[in-house]
Amino acid sequence: MTSIASKRAVELHEQGMKLSDAGDDDAAIQVYTQALALDPERATTLYNLGLIYKYRRAWIESFAFNAQARKCNPSDAATSWNLAIAATALRDWNTAREVWRSLGIFTEPGEGPIELDRGSTPVRLNDDATGAAVEVVWAQRICPVRARILNIPTGNTNFRFGDIVLHDGAPVGYRLNADGNERPVFNVLELFEASSFSTYEATLRTSSADDIEALTALCNDQSFEIEDWTSSMRTLCRACSEGRPHDQHDHDLPQNSQWQSQRRVGFAATEAPRLDALLSEWLQRPGCAVVDIECSLEAPEASSMPRVNSH
Repeated sequence: MTSIASKRAVELHEQGMKLSDAGDDDAAIQVYTQALALDPERATTLYNLGLIYKYRRAWIESFAFNAQARKCNPSDAATSWNLAIAATALRDWNTAREVWRSLGIFTEPGEGPIELDRGSTPVRLNDDATGAAVEVVWAQRICPVRARILNIPTGNTNFRFGDIVLHDGAPVGYRLNADGNERPVFNVLELFEASSFSTYEATLRTSSADDIEALTALCNDQSFEIEDWTSSMRTLCRACSEGRPHDQHDHDLPQNSQWQSQRRVGFAATEAPRLDALLSEWLQRPGCAVVDIECSLEAPEASSMPRVNSH
């Protein structure tokens, strides 16, 4: 390659970055492709193309460009991460395992899907561009970039309790776990495997915290998932959500010692009639009522919603 061609490839690469930063990825792809025609082994250009296709969830293209970039620059960790993400999305477990081993992140022998217990981590469902609700929930990591959702997201997120999600490798924010230890938040890229749970959202009227404890006990006994969103959810500004939340912000949940009798509750269930029966049993408690309930997100081939009467 001549010095003139090399210089032009650099110029095209820089032009592509400006176009991508401006949000015109289509034009950036064209310019990056021109740069590669002059310098086919330009690792940074290959990486940037792989990155664009990663965020487009175009996994075949992302895999191809990241694989080539890794050949040109094997020491670049970011390239290896993106290659492993694309390999995971494509269920290419041999490549994913090989890349994780090369990074020293995953060394266990084996074949096929990676199923480990790597602890819990918060993950961010959706972003502003999707039009769906953006929520951060806790999930159990089963490989470096896959996790099973442990909370019950609201139906507007289009994610369910038990869903396995594919998430990015770069932290975007932090949260504290139950032990007070800081954990990184990872952005979810897509649904990897859907759970069999449907999401039900209910407004309940209660007399005291004992009523929610009794309902939780019933759910535990009958293998239902329940979450009292009134106490577990809080709203954060974007700066806190993508950074480190703290207690001094007025957008956090108010500290109110008085019991709020009306509760917004989420259920994850596989059989609507069983949830119907469970709530009917709970309604025997004095002062308890179901104000409204709806199935906000059905699992594949889910049955109809419970038919509990409003009170």
